Formats: sequence, C-alpha cells, structure tokens
Amino acid sequence: MEGFGVKIFLNVVVVMFLSQLLGLVMATSGGFSVDLIHRDSPLSPFFDPSKTRTERLTDAFRRSVSQVGRFRPGNLKGIESSIVPSAGEYLINLSIGIPPVPIIAIADTGSDLTWTQCRPCNSCYKQVLPFFDPQKSSTYRHSSCGTSYCLALGKDRSCSKQKHCTFRYSYADGSFTGGNLAAETLTVASTAGKPVKFPKFVFGCGHSSGGIFDGNSSGIVGLGSGKLSMISQLKSTIKGRFSYCLQPVSTDSTISGRISFGTSSGIVSGSGTVSTPLVRKKPNTYYYLTLEGFSVGKKRLPYKSFRKKAGAEEGNIIVDSGTTITFIPENFYSKLEKSVEKSIKEKGKRVKDPNGIFSLCYNTTREIKAPIITAHLRDANVELQPLNTFTRVQEDLVCFTLMATSDVGVFGNMAQVNFLVGFDLRKKIVSFMPTDCSQH
Repeated sequence: MEGFGVKIFLNVVVVMFLSQLLGLVMATSGGFSVDLIHRDSPLSPFFDPSKTRTERLTDAFRRSVSQVGRFRPGNLKGIESSIVPSAGEYLINLSIGIPPVPIIAIADTGSDLTWTQCRPCNSCYKQVLPFFDPQKSSTYRHSSCGTSYCLALGKDRSCSKQKHCTFRYSYADGSFTGGNLAAETLTVASTAGKPVKFPKFVFGCGHSSGGIFDGNSSGIVGLGSGKLSMISQLKSTIKGRFSYCLQPVSTDSTISGRISFGTSSGIVSGSGTVSTPLVRKKPNTYYYLTLEGFSVGKKRLPYKSFRKKAGAEEGNIIVDSGTTITFIPENFYSKLEKSVEKSIKEKGKRVKDPNGIFSLCYNTTREIKAPIITAHLRDANVELQPLNTFTRVQEDLVCFTLMATSDVGVFGNMAQVNFLVGFDLRKKIVSFMPTDCSQH
C-alpha cells in the first residue's frame, strides 16, 4: 500500500489497559467503546521522549508518503500483500485466548486479518510482550481448509497435511508473516470498565515473521470491511457500525481518543452531521468515497477528471485513519494549491520544505491566516479548519498538509481531526460531525 514504500494502514490503533482485562463479560447488542491512542502519544509504547514534536510529525509525514502507494491498483492483490509493518498510526491493547494473553497490535482500517505472533515460532521478530501459546489456551481451534474464512485469504492461503488452513504474506518491503488460521476468544477492554469477550474469533496465529516489524507491537487488528475483519466478524453485535474521534497530536497529551462499536455507541448523528455514500469496489477491504471537488473559502474547484489507473470517478478517494496526510490526484492538486496560496494573507515568505515532503510552505513564526477548505464529498460538505490542512513542522515553518499523488486519493487522519467519523456498513454511508474530540 505505497507508492514509494508501503504502509500498515491504520490504520486507527487503540490501547486498552491490561488491568481492565479482568471480569470478562459477553458482548451485548448495545456495543462498546475503547481508548484510541496515537503511536506518538506519551501513552504509546512507540513514544520516544528524546524527539521533539516536530520530529515526531516529520516521521508521521514520511510514513504517509511511503504508505500511499498501498492503494495503487497494481498493488491491490491479495488480502494484505502490500502492508508495511509498524507504519500504522494508532495502537490497540487486547487479549487472545483463555486465560487471556495480552497483545499490542496496530489497528488498521486498510486490512482485514487480525494476527499476532504465536509459539512455537521458528523465525520471529523480538517483541516486548510474551508470544501467544495456543497450547495453553482452552478455546484455541484450528480452522479447516474448506471454511469461508480460509477461502477469504485468497492467494495467500494453503492447506497443511492435517487439513488446517495456513497463510503466508510477503510484504512489499521484504517483511513477511505466516502461520495458521484459527478461532479463538478475543477480549477487548471497554471504556465502561468491563472487558468484552468474543468467542470463536478468527485470526492468524503467526509462527514465522520477519523484516522491519517493531517489537513494541505484536500484530495487526484488521478494521477493513472484508470478511475476515473484526468489523465483519462482530457484525451480529455491532451491526456493521463503528465510529472514532481523533484529536490533535500533542506531546504532553495524556488524553486518549476513542473508537466505538455498535448500535448505541457507533452511530454518528446530531447537529452538523453530514453523510456520504460508501462505494463498493475491489478489493472490498477499503472504504471508498467519491470526492467531487474542494472549495477554498467561497471559491469552488470542481473535480472534473481522473487518471484511469486510479479508477473511475465513483470511489476516487479512500478514507483511512492510518495515513496522516491527505493525498489528492496530481492533475487536480495543482489547481487546489494555487487557489490556497492566493487566499492566504499574512503568510510570510514561501520557501521550500527542507525535509522535501510538502510543496506549499511558509517561513513564519506567526500563525498564518488560512481559509476554511471544504471537501465536497458526494452529498456531504466537510469543512476543514486550518488545523486539518496546515501544520507547523518547525518553529519558523508552516506547511500545507494536502499533497499530490499519482495514485488513488486518500483522506488522511489530519483531515479527520476533531470530527466524529462514523461508518455504517448496513446503510453504506460514512458520516462526519464536527466535534471537540478531547471532550468526546
């Protein structure tokens, strides 16, 4: 999933505290919520206190640039064949098995299969938490080769001599993981205080993994819309609904975001809510929307043409919580950038980005007066505030955080900050409601 590298989508990663993994309860039809923590938050195991806020932002921007090609049509083969390990932006602590074994995983809206490293592990990367040992769990069961979940693995599946379903993914950066597809008890920690248990959850038990995986995480939680994803497997409980609220990343913030699942907590409605249709395309993992144009202030720029390789006009942009930057197909981006530049007053001197990431940057220590930029999605006008479109990457440098791409567009997580974003797979819509996510 990259043009220059590859990403792990979250992406959206969510951390649930291990102390809350006691007193298990069965999930109810009302749904549940869990904490959602950015990988660069002090609450994250990835947090590096020696780095400044601008260094952390630059790292996130570079991950986005390396990840955007994951959506390129030529890379859309198999379930997760283009994912890059450790590139996701949000983390989740959950547990697998009975008794529950904690794992830290990257929550990814751009992949389906949930997997973690398991014993015995013939060739595995080192991780902070202990490996999951299926022999010590009373609820572990191998998945057979003929199951619909095994078939959903596509070309990445195979069958053992024991007729057990096995998988192997080779990532575009040379990393890999492989093992057995199995059913096990999944436990997540609800913000209500009582963990929620899901029996017979199908996941990948990895017995061989290597490459650039980071030991702070021990796998992936798939939040895409395909058959193997957590969203699809929990459909009887959450009814195909989930939502999240992303707050601005702050180095001193110990307030987590939140992701909610189900009918009572996953619905987005109320004053200011706008909704846009989901477009079904292959692969069905991704959440495709249709972008019809932008307005810079009151000036509307219609989105008239698209590159053929990026797909038809329907579904020309993917909403993804695991990519920081918003990417716009290059044949339209130049018009948008020119309009933005003309609309900014007291902007300082235009300069090149020394990191070589952004196209439109200004040398200034003051806050620039940026316009509201409206993303015109089909049937929904999403008003992006300056914090969604500009960021200070150095003390004296402010940059426009939308970028050009030769691939399909991506509506990244900076554009989603301070919106309650809801996915309803039954109604086939994505909704946006302006929200102060630090209070949500």
